[in-house]
Amino acid sequence: MVDQPKTLFDKVWDAHVVRNIEDGPDVFFIDRHFIHEVTSPVAFLGLETRSIGVLYPERTFATADHNTPTINQHLPVQDPLSANQLKALEQNSAKYGISHWGLGNPKNGIVHVVGPENGITLPGMTIVCGDSHTSTHGAFGAIAFGIGTSEVEMVLSSQCIMQPKPKKMRIIVNGDLQKAVTPKDVILYIISKLTTAGATGYFVEYAGDVFEKMSMEGRMTVCNMSIEMGARGGMIAPDESTYAYIKGREMAPSGDKWDTYLTYWKSLKTEPGALFDKEYIYDASDIEPMITYGTNPGMGIGISKKIPQSSEVEGGAATYEKSLAYMGFDEDQNMIGKKVDYVFIGSCTNGRIEDFRAFASIVKGRKKADHVTAWIVPGSHVVEQQIREEGIYDVLVEAGFELRQPGCSACLAMNDDKIPAGKYAVSTSNRNFEGRQGPGSRTMLASPLLAAAAAVTGVVTDPRDLM
Repeated sequence: MVDQPKTLFDKVWDAHVVRNIEDGPDVFFIDRHFIHEVTSPVAFLGLETRSIGVLYPERTFATADHNTPTINQHLPVQDPLSANQLKALEQNSAKYGISHWGLGNPKNGIVHVVGPENGITLPGMTIVCGDSHTSTHGAFGAIAFGIGTSEVEMVLSSQCIMQPKPKKMRIIVNGDLQKAVTPKDVILYIISKLTTAGATGYFVEYAGDVFEKMSMEGRMTVCNMSIEMGARGGMIAPDESTYAYIKGREMAPSGDKWDTYLTYWKSLKTEPGALFDKEYIYDASDIEPMITYGTNPGMGIGISKKIPQSSEVEGGAATYEKSLAYMGFDEDQNMIGKKVDYVFIGSCTNGRIEDFRAFASIVKGRKKADHVTAWIVPGSHVVEQQIREEGIYDVLVEAGFELRQPGCSACLAMNDDKIPAGKYAVSTSNRNFEGRQGPGSRTMLASPLLAAAAAVTGVVTDPRDLM
């Protein structure tokens, strides 16, 4: 009998199955477990209640990011809940021998930024975290997904998780991208086509010219937002760009180990003839700079387009009208020219050095609009240092911007960075739900280029007009 050709996803998944349960989930081994201050305290409490420990502390990595302030990190955290959660992460990590990068540690930053930049994230691995955007790490050809608090406890205690194997989807984008179209625009375009539920129950592999040419930072942005269309996660086959990014990083393999790993990594690709449960193909030339107009990431349009009518979108008219009412928008309106009060660049979606280079390319030689409040938040101290070393910091300051300290910041407003009610924010983060960036806040998701254009003009602006 001839073996059925395997997909990249099949190869990684099957290699980590400890036991198949008939008509049930797989017992699935986890290579890397990232934890942070929000979802881990209850999990550690569960370990204590059952008087069990952490099975593989060397496979677990802790960093503080969600509740951290982005200014004055040398001072005590003022919010009592945040302070308690940060302290609990520090104490639990020390108790169980887990590596911990808290506030003040030069390796501290957003969990999905510091993992790859330290060489912890590697191709062919299984990676989990009590955070939905763990799918970011799939950019390296890893299976990475978010888990709940009870599952965090399960992985801490057994290094395994019980998971049904998802179905497989492949999304192919071929051709050349237009001017000013970034990886963020690519994934927002895909989500606008599939809707926020279009990939529910699937694990997505991204393939085609566009992803092959894309930088690792760009691939992380794409995989990060896979869950915004309902997918369990997303992944891209490792290639020369992947190996070049990993090589030399502190925790990456080196010497003879590097050659051994590299041989394995080069086998991680979908074989010709491998079957997917669903497949979509898009033309890169159809994508333009994107912006969202509603209250979920699927409600996005090209910057030159008008807000659709309710008859043109999936879902009920009442729900659609409620979303537009929340945003203060109407059908058939242009997004260009809409007033912007806040601009946020950062998060695990767009908080890497490439994103700040793009932002600076627009603001250089210009000034921030007076009425705009801008939060410029690197994803880690490493990124912050790169911003300063490359002269981006000077460009920002000359344009009237201030650089904040690393953290999740205004992505989800679990810290002091909250958009006030009724105010409009152009955000490079991943979600635009009602109240996501603060109660009553109105979020428009976009790329760093479009965010920069909004920051200097004070209104939604096509970045191509400033390039």
